[in-house]
Amino acid sequence: MPVTPVRRRWRTVALAASAALVGLTVPALTAPSAGAVTAPPAGVASAAYDDTYYADAIGRTGPALKDSLHTIISDQRKLSYSAVWDALKVTDQDPNNSGNVILLYSGISRSKSRNGGNTGDWNREHVWAKSHGDFGTSTGPGTDLHHLRPEDVQVNSIRGNKDFDNGGSAFGNSGGSLTDSNSFEPRDAVKGDVARMVLYMAVRYEGTDGWPDLEPNDSVTNGSAPYHGRLSVLKQWHQQDPPDAFEKRRNDVIHASYQHNRNPFIDHPEWVEAIW
Repeated sequence: MPVTPVRRRWRTVALAASAALVGLTVPALTAPSAGAVTAPPAGVASAAYDDTYYADAIGRTGPALKDSLHTIISDQRKLSYSAVWDALKVTDQDPNNSGNVILLYSGISRSKSRNGGNTGDWNREHVWAKSHGDFGTSTGPGTDLHHLRPEDVQVNSIRGNKDFDNGGSAFGNSGGSLTDSNSFEPRDAVKGDVARMVLYMAVRYEGTDGWPDLEPNDSVTNGSAPYHGRLSVLKQWHQQDPPDAFEKRRNDVIHASYQHNRNPFIDHPEWVEAIW
């Protein structure tokens, strides 16, 4: 059910957010210069979308809410896989160093110029493992910025296509993340981020546009099936690690500058429980 105190707090800034949105221009699909962010301040703009972007979803729960959100967020601009490199340099920019990006699992701040495939580089991590549904890197789920993040090449390889769960051992450059033979646990600061990215994918891709119907389940042995786990743990992480300023800013930048769609679970965390 909706969390009433949170909804009230969001609506207290709605008028200010609406003012911020007036005159907002949608830039061309090219990476802005370092430090240039066209989105409104994090945590402000999302409140204004209840009466516009999310109008058809407000008040719904369960399958009706999921269906409505799917329709809303499926209206997006799609990037090529090569364009993702430059986009991540903007969406995941280190707030304390405009020349760097923050790596998702390790938490390391690394130079934007170190993107590539060699040791010491960062590459494009698919949080919803691309083999879970076998969608690869083709335009669509394989290039959706809402689940693509920069990560150290070796850490990305260690995560592989494992499902998410608690437990495991640390490894080099782990930043507090853990892994075992069949699962991966991200560091505490991004556990909720990971959960909301996986659940976004489950709502966005419902098998209606030529891509697999992606769904969360409670397994860590999903292989190439279009499922991702572990849902019960992801829901716990979502509660333990609510959206922070970095995640909200990222959502705003993707919406304003790239795909023009949003991750609804960043704007409305209570919708996770309303659906699952």
